Amino acid sequence: MQGTIDGFSYGLVTPVVAFVMACLGSALGLRCTMRCLRTRRAWKPGGLALGAASLGSGVWTMHFIAMTGFVVAEAPVGYDRMTTFASLVVGILMVGVGIFIVGYRASTPMALLTGGTITGLGIATMHYLGMAGLRLDGGSIGYDTTTVALSVLIAVIAATGALWVVVSRRGFLASLAASLVMGAASTGMHYTAMAAVHVHLEETAGAATGERAAELLVPMLIGPAVFLLLAGVAVVVDPLLVTGGGDRERSTGSGAGPCGHSGVPTQRIRPRPAYRDPADRTAARSPRRSPPDLHDW
Repeated sequence: MQGTIDGFSYGLVTPVVAFVMACLGSALGLRCTMRCLRTRRAWKPGGLALGAASLGSGVWTMHFIAMTGFVVAEAPVGYDRMTTFASLVVGILMVGVGIFIVGYRASTPMALLTGGTITGLGIATMHYLGMAGLRLDGGSIGYDTTTVALSVLIAVIAATGALWVVVSRRGFLASLAASLVMGAASTGMHYTAMAAVHVHLEETAGAATGERAAELLVPMLIGPAVFLLLAGVAVVVDPLLVTGGGDRERSTGSGAGPCGHSGVPTQRIRPRPAYRDPADRTAARSPRRSPPDLHDW
């Protein structure tokens, strides 16, 4: 028996909120990546890691906000807690690999293509691993292969395009456009993937063995929401101030500002020697002559 699926049980509330969270995570993640591409400071690995975690957390939060609107009319939907949180960890790791490739090899098209592909696959893996945690007692979930391939392609193209904008363009408007593209594409990828779902139920379908989405929603969203808030504060203030890189650079006297612009180096002044005897001063000013060579005679 085929189950009746409804992905919009709360109307447009869940898609809109999911899109906003995806854009927020993408904006923070891509902004951190853009800043790290413009500098070779010591905090660059930390900035790229912050960007990967922000992007992954935003997309993961989008996914499970959207999943609260997913219901099967004939059976309640539950989730396995461990698989659900494993999707967050695996997704952040894969997105991090792609962002680090772009962060350190962004000048080559192959690095951009490779990083965008891995980032897109990380987003898709996060979604389908999260779907693997879905539990239906007496039922099973199947997918249409063509639609699944389309959803993965959307994720890869969107991630590559967003990273290309970050690499080739500068400024706030570029990062804003890239975050809107990434947020819209990741949300579209989610609902495209959900369009591939079909549920087969046994005649005696019982209660779901996992936890309900409403029961997991609060503990699932508290951690990513707090992290995105802290990441936003870090990006707004300045990553250099958060990591302490600015203090180290100012203490070394390099003359470089927090955005990587080099200033005028300070002039080194040698102390003048103190002479007690005027004869020593005269001897110091007179050039030293080497002893005559015997071959000169």
